[in-house]
Amino acid sequence: MGEQDVVVDLPRRVNLKVARRFQSHPVFAKMIDSPDALRTVSSGVEQVYRAGPAEFPQGMNDHNTTSGEPPPTRDRRYEYWRWRIFSVTWLAYAGFYLTRKAFSVAKNELKKPEVMGMTKADMSWIDGANSVAYAVGQFFWGPLGDKFGPRVIVLVGMLASVTTALAMGSSSTVLWMGVLFAIQGLCQSSGWAPLTKNMGEFFSRRERGSVMGFWCTNYALGGFVATTLAAWAAQKFGWRYAFFVPAGGLFGIWILFLLFQRNRPEDVGLPPIEQYHGEAAEVLDPNALPALESEGSWQIVVEVMRNKMVWLLAGVYFLIKPTRYLMLFWSPVYINELLGTGTATSGFLGSLFDLAGPIGSLTGGLISDRLFRSKRMPVCVVALFALAVLMVTFRFLPPTRVAVGAGMFAIGFLIFMPDTLISGVAALDFGTKKGASTASGIINGFGSVGQIIGVTLPGWANKLVGPGHDIWNPIFLWLGVALALGGLLLAPQWNRLPPTAPVKS
Repeated sequence: MGEQDVVVDLPRRVNLKVARRFQSHPVFAKMIDSPDALRTVSSGVEQVYRAGPAEFPQGMNDHNTTSGEPPPTRDRRYEYWRWRIFSVTWLAYAGFYLTRKAFSVAKNELKKPEVMGMTKADMSWIDGANSVAYAVGQFFWGPLGDKFGPRVIVLVGMLASVTTALAMGSSSTVLWMGVLFAIQGLCQSSGWAPLTKNMGEFFSRRERGSVMGFWCTNYALGGFVATTLAAWAAQKFGWRYAFFVPAGGLFGIWILFLLFQRNRPEDVGLPPIEQYHGEAAEVLDPNALPALESEGSWQIVVEVMRNKMVWLLAGVYFLIKPTRYLMLFWSPVYINELLGTGTATSGFLGSLFDLAGPIGSLTGGLISDRLFRSKRMPVCVVALFALAVLMVTFRFLPPTRVAVGAGMFAIGFLIFMPDTLISGVAALDFGTKKGASTASGIINGFGSVGQIIGVTLPGWANKLVGPGHDIWNPIFLWLGVALALGGLLLAPQWNRLPPTAPVKS
């Protein structure tokens, strides 16, 4: 098949996109008037796609369409939009925590007989319902984020979260509170996958590790602010305001997102990020043209679901998440039993795990970009094996505050490296910016199942080993084995990079 045959076989929608692309250019405006000219232009663009975006001739780049001079390395308008999107998406995901954390803060009031008389068993099944709904929602919202774009999905999910939080604050029964918190789990799951896709549209592969390392600080800082705000509101105005005040805050963020967010550079008259950075376009199929993997199609969703690397990452993330959430929810209990410390000291030592998280995210992202040239797997493999050793030996650290605190910090530092690289950066890399929401939804959906295992693991361990026996030795051993297995699964992918558009021979 010759090049002319390839052009003839191109779908009509590709020709139409080509026509619109060139009609705005003063040199090519008149060329699009005839079908023969359209065929010629389409053929040229098809060759450019095969060669990669670095082959665009001078003067055709959207940065400068009239002077004929090479485009500048940094375009002020493009950079403005990149960091505008970074800021508004960072704020959006941090904002989701405002309504996510409200129930946890209100628990101490809800258990009082004069309020709702909620038992620990009630709280447990309500938390479980929320976690299950959150996991299911990841698989649901991820593909929709690719089909309809981040803007629609996030605005719908965020507004639904605000409404649900207001209803929870107005609730007076345990059953209704549980139903609403499950709905809140579905609303919350609309945030991560579409927002990571939004970031992928404005930041290219060579910088994603570093940028996403900074971006992923949103859930650490978001959780801190959310807990503080809800606690203040509950103490100042009563428990219902632990829901009302954060809902008001999230609604304010919803307005900002509506005003300042856009899905793609092309939506504001800018070229794709690969063209801006002179990088080859990433594709799901190594033999496909970027133009044929159309944005917002179910075809992209199906191709991501067939991607073996996405499923491998999902399986590994399932093995990572139990450790993160066990330490997040149970570390104060473990420290109290080991050292006999009070609530405040146990909480402080446990919080060193959270403090180390953003530092690990930033470090892992920078190393993957600068040392390993945007390869994510080496950092993940090394961190997982080191963490596996630490988890197995953690129980044998000296029973002192310094040793345990240092151990908590080291666990947080190491686990957040593969956590953010797999759930955020690698999902963008291997799902590509066109299928990133689906990839992120699959990966984080499996991770959310692992999260449920992590928070319930002590209960299951207690039943298995029997009352009165130490549960922590087997727990840390199980977690260490799971982490080592994750490292072994990723090790053969050490040099793996996502495929790019085929280069013209």
